[in-house]
Amino acid sequence: MKTNYNKSITISKALLLSVALIAGLCGCKKSYLEPDPLSVYIPSTTFSTKGGLDAAMAICDKQLRSYWTYFEYTDLGLPISTDYLFTDVAVASKTDDGNIFTDIATRLTPTEQPERVGYFWEQAYAGVKYANTILNYIDKVSGLSDTTRNEYKGRALFHRSYHYLGLVFRFRDVPLVTVILDVPKVDYQSTKREAILQMLTEDMEKAVQWVPAQEKMSLIGLVNKASCRQLLLKCYLATGQWDKAISQADTLINNSGLSLMTASFGNFVSPYASVWPVTRNVIWDLHRPENKGIPANRETILVMANRNNTDMGVKMNSMRNWLPFLDNVGTSAPDGKQAVRFFAPSSTSFRALLDYKDAIGRGIAHIRPTFFHQNSLWAVNGVNDAGDLRHNSTVGNWARMDSLKYNDPASTAWYGKNVRLRNASGALLCTDTVRNWFDWPHYKYYIEDVNETGNPNEANHRGGAGDLYCYRLAETYLLRAEAKFYKGDIAGATADVNKIRQRAQCTQLYTTVGIGDIMDERARELNMEEFRFAELSRVSYSLALSGKADEWGNTYQVENLAKNSYWFQRIQHYNDFYNKGRVMVKNRAYTMAEKNINWPVPQSDINANGGARLRQNEGYTGYDAGIQMWTNWQDAVADEQPKK
Repeated sequence: MKTNYNKSITISKALLLSVALIAGLCGCKKSYLEPDPLSVYIPSTTFSTKGGLDAAMAICDKQLRSYWTYFEYTDLGLPISTDYLFTDVAVASKTDDGNIFTDIATRLTPTEQPERVGYFWEQAYAGVKYANTILNYIDKVSGLSDTTRNEYKGRALFHRSYHYLGLVFRFRDVPLVTVILDVPKVDYQSTKREAILQMLTEDMEKAVQWVPAQEKMSLIGLVNKASCRQLLLKCYLATGQWDKAISQADTLINNSGLSLMTASFGNFVSPYASVWPVTRNVIWDLHRPENKGIPANRETILVMANRNNTDMGVKMNSMRNWLPFLDNVGTSAPDGKQAVRFFAPSSTSFRALLDYKDAIGRGIAHIRPTFFHQNSLWAVNGVNDAGDLRHNSTVGNWARMDSLKYNDPASTAWYGKNVRLRNASGALLCTDTVRNWFDWPHYKYYIEDVNETGNPNEANHRGGAGDLYCYRLAETYLLRAEAKFYKGDIAGATADVNKIRQRAQCTQLYTTVGIGDIMDERARELNMEEFRFAELSRVSYSLALSGKADEWGNTYQVENLAKNSYWFQRIQHYNDFYNKGRVMVKNRAYTMAEKNINWPVPQSDINANGGARLRQNEGYTGYDAGIQMWTNWQDAVADEQPKK
C-alpha cells in the first residue's frame, strides 16, 4: 500500500532550498566525523543576510532531527538506539556481531566509544555551532525588525539549549561554547554542569518571550513558543525550580491551544490489513507519521518533518533495527522448516495473506527490549493491564511472536498455524532467543518505505522516512507529575499520570505514584520518542536535588551520582541482562557500571585542546578532580573573548 502525505503540512522553503548548504556544513562525509574538535567551534560561513539566516536555521532543524535518524542514510546503528542501550528497557542483540556492545562497564572508555556514543558529542557541538552562527551574526543583518530579530535569537537559543541539555546529562561537565571564533581556540576549560544549566534556563526564559506561538506562524516544523516552554520546563526541573516547572506545564496544558488526543483522528492508515489487521484506535492514529503534523493533531508541540522521497527525508530503518530477526533459520516450525520467510512478491512462494515482509517489516534486531519492557512494565496494581492500547495485541498495536503464523508454503503441516516457541515435548524451536524471539510495539516501529513495498522484486522492508515527534503534550503531563512529586503533591502527580493512562484506555489507574511509577509511564508512553538514557540521567539529578526517595527508599546526592544514582538502580532492578551473568554473546557479557551515568569525554578532544585540560569524568582513565573548571557560566563566556 503506497502512502503519500508530502502535502499534509507546510514546510519552510529554507529547509528545502538549502540542501546543498546543509550537506556542506553538516558534513555528510566521513571526514566530518573524524576527531577535529577545534574546527567544530569555528564557522564555515558568515551569515549576513536573511536568506543566510534562514539557511542556518534550516540546518539547526535538520541537526535536531539527526539525533533520531542520523544525519544521512545509515543501515544500522541509529543514534537513539545507542541511547537506549544505557537504559532499563533495551540491550544490544545482533548476536553475529563480534563487536556487539554488551560489555559497557569495561569497554566504554575515552578512546573507545562504540555505537553512536561519540556521535552525540560531535553532533551536539555541531548543533551548538549552527545556533551560535545565528546568535553571533544576526545583529549584522540589516532590515530586520526587533521582533523578527528576537524570533531568530529565540529559536537559536532553543537549539543551543537543547544540545547542551543533552551534553550535560550524557557527558556532565563540558566546554561551554557561545561564540564563533575567528581563530582556533585551544585552551577551553570544562564548565560545571550546574553553571551550564543556569545559563540554559536564563536563555530559555528569553526564548519563551521571543518565539511566537504556533497559531501565529504560517509554517509547521519550526521551533515555536510551546516547544520553548517544554524545554524551559525541563530546565526548571534540572535546576530544582519545581513551582516554575509546574507553571510552565500548566500554561502548556491549559492555555496553549493543545490537548491530548482522546479519539481517532486524521487518516486511518492500515496497510496490509488482511495480513496484520488493526482495529482503529487513537494510539494507532497518533503514531502514524501521516498524522503527526496535521492541524487536527492538537497534541503535537513540535514535529520534525521527515518525508520519503524528498530532500528532507532520511530513512530510519526502524523495523530493520528494532524488530526480531524473523526471517532466520534459527527459528523453525515443529517439522523443521523455517518458521517465517520473507519473499518478494514476484516469487512463486509469495503468499499475500501472510506477507509479513510488507505488513510488519524485515528486522535483524540491532537492539531488543528487555523482559521488563515486554512484560512486567505493563502490570499496575499487580494486574497486567490488558486494556492498555499501547500493549494491546488484540487491536494490532502490539506485536506478539505467537500472533505470527508459519508462512513457508513448504511447511505443509504447519503453514498458517501460529508460531510456537516450543514443540509438543517442550524443546525450544528457536536457537537464538536473544535476537529472534521478542515482542514489540508495532504501532511505534512501523514506518512504511513505499519504495520497498512497491517493488515486486524486493524482499526487504526496512523502514522508511516518517515525521517524528520532538515534543508532544503527553510528555508535558508526565513532566508536571515529576515536578509535583518533588514538591510533595502526590495527589496531583497521580492525577497527571492517570490522565495519560486514561487516554490509553487502561483498566488500572494509580491510587498514588512515586518516581518509579512516573518513569514507568514514560517508558510506556514515550518509547523511542524520548532519549530515555538522557532523561533518566536528568531525573536522577533532579531526584537528588529534591531529596525525595525512589521506589526502594533510596535518596541520592548530586555530587555522588557516578557512584550511586537512581539510573543505576533501575538498571540493576529492571534490566534482566546487565550484571546478571545470564547471557554471553561473542564471549562478551552484558555489563553496566555506576560510572556510566556519565559518558567519557572523548580523548581526542582532550588531546586537541592542548592549551588547557578538559575534565574527564570520574571512573575513566584520565580523571583528575584537581583539574580547574569554570563554576559559573559568565566566567566561561568571558574567557571566550579574544585575549588583548
